[in-house]
Amino acid sequence: MSGAALGLEIVFVFFLALFLLHRYGDFKKQHRLVIVGTLLAWYLCFLIVFILPLDVSTTIYNRCKHAAANSSPPENNSTTGVYAATPAPSQHPCFKPWSYIPDGIMPIFWRVVYWTSQFLTWILLPFMQSYARSGGFSITGKIKTALIENAIYYGTYLLIFGAFLIYVAVNPHLHLEWNQLQTIGIAAANTWGLFLLVLLLGYGLVEIPRSYWNGAKRGYLLMKTYFKAAKLMTEKADAEEALEDVMECPTEYQEKMGRNMDDYEDFDEKHNTYPSEKSLVKLHKQVIYSVQRHRRTQVQWQILLEQAFYLEDVAKNETSATHQFVHTFQSPDPENRFTQHFYSPTVEWYWECLLRPWFYRILAVVLSIFSVIVVWSECTFFSTTPVLSLFAVFIQLAEKTYNYIYIEIACFLSIFFLSICVYSTVFRIRVFNYYYLASHHQTDAYSLLFSGMLFCRLTPPLCLNFLGLTHMDSSISHQNTQPTAYTSIMGSMKVLSFIADGFYIYYPMLVVILCIATYFSLGTRCLNLLGFQQFMGDNDMTSDLVDEGKELIRREKRKRQRQEEGENRRREWKERYGHNREDSTRNRNVHIDPKESNFSDISANRSATKYTRANNRTERDRIELLQDAEPLDFNAATFTDDPLESESGRYQPGGRYLSMSHCRIFDDV
Repeated sequence: MSGAALGLEIVFVFFLALFLLHRYGDFKKQHRLVIVGTLLAWYLCFLIVFILPLDVSTTIYNRCKHAAANSSPPENNSTTGVYAATPAPSQHPCFKPWSYIPDGIMPIFWRVVYWTSQFLTWILLPFMQSYARSGGFSITGKIKTALIENAIYYGTYLLIFGAFLIYVAVNPHLHLEWNQLQTIGIAAANTWGLFLLVLLLGYGLVEIPRSYWNGAKRGYLLMKTYFKAAKLMTEKADAEEALEDVMECPTEYQEKMGRNMDDYEDFDEKHNTYPSEKSLVKLHKQVIYSVQRHRRTQVQWQILLEQAFYLEDVAKNETSATHQFVHTFQSPDPENRFTQHFYSPTVEWYWECLLRPWFYRILAVVLSIFSVIVVWSECTFFSTTPVLSLFAVFIQLAEKTYNYIYIEIACFLSIFFLSICVYSTVFRIRVFNYYYLASHHQTDAYSLLFSGMLFCRLTPPLCLNFLGLTHMDSSISHQNTQPTAYTSIMGSMKVLSFIADGFYIYYPMLVVILCIATYFSLGTRCLNLLGFQQFMGDNDMTSDLVDEGKELIRREKRKRQRQEEGENRRREWKERYGHNREDSTRNRNVHIDPKESNFSDISANRSATKYTRANNRTERDRIELLQDAEPLDFNAATFTDDPLESESGRYQPGGRYLSMSHCRIFDDV
């Protein structure tokens, strides 16, 4: 099993990153370099999280093996004549774990993974961002635009690094070697990442348990969905308007062409101004962005409608006496055999209306306990005597018994929870329309690359923070023990003592303040004050948007019902009268009188045109009768839920005449 666990996790993490990227990206439409760059960034970051527990268990075994090898032989006590009892190496309790990784593999592995991720986040991905967002019409033009946009970005780093080298060269008391310079660079990157990590972690520790607790409240989810519908409709309208604007000729060119064409006789081709290449590139960039935004809002609107309809169905089925889940609209996708046999309407009712709320509540309580443990450990992990960090207590208890499976499970659950709190915040945050991770293949290339940059910058300090919480980092535990392979790659932070003994120790305590601010929704309240509407139950603006979204959902629901009714009527017409018409026509042709045969042959050519026109007119009348188009200014308030009232003989304002009978259309055919 040596190295087998490492190989299995490498393969598993690759398919996990590929699955997530397929959910958010679009493999068919987006550039291959964007897909490959984002996949590589996500894959390396997820790989660090999954492989680190194996590094911890291997390090604990190596410590045990080193202690057994260095155990001194029995010594004679001259005063008592008794030898000191020490266990023999063969009797030492340590044994090789099932996931043991041979010496020399992990340092090389971490070095390749770390420096590749740093190259991606600081050099390649920023360049690819500018390249993907460029509106150039050629590869050379896009590369030129990307280089110009990143000149300031790269120049800033070179300026800071050059100033630091000059300071070291001038100061005679500083003699830094290459390894120390490398450690300083790593410390600078980890410091920036830790600063952002604590901000995201403080939000996720509170918001994730609260989201599952609120997920058990059906009324809360439905009201929030109505609120999202109102906001998304506004964004959808803005996206459509922006797309229409960029598809038209720019105003300045219209004015210039109008001035040139006012006097046709004085028209001079030399004075006619044409758009420059720079303006066309800018316009092309706007078109790409507008088309992507328009397509994303359209897809999100359809997804939100399905979610709202389903939540309304759950609210209606909660009082069902038959314990059968009934859907208002059937899913357009055919159900597979597993769903038909195992997830029946009865099972769906018990899960959605009875079990799922309780499952979410229990999960929210468990996640809340994890959050409390993380907050306590972040505030006390610097204390080594006594050990106050709960993560360190759990790992040290398992280390005494050398239970490697428990060590790996505890490490994996701990770092996995920390990663979920941080990464989920990255997926949730939205910076206007410049950065937004939208599922169902609606994320643009710029946002995908930006997420890869964030992951590569957040993962190394996240892992160092976890090793500090478990006291596996010697700079935290202050013990002369063998460090993990990951810590050895990071280098000794004693070169920058004010960072190792100050910032890394006390800055994570800020997570307490951030958790309190998130619990009382201070950020949401500040955004509301600035004019960015957020969902808050005790706000008048929220109530207005909820009412507006409810009306929009009701209108869309009625529209879909009318479409289904029209399709059902057309299907009934074809099934009921289509075959009868063919049979009557066939029988009429069979029972023709032979005497009339000659007359029909003589008048066939004469009546062909007339018969064709009559047949076409009858076909058009039948099609118009079957069509059930919605009025142009359809208002949901003028309709009721009873489908019979919608077919009454009244004239709808701004629309068309409906059937003149209160009965079904084809009842008297």
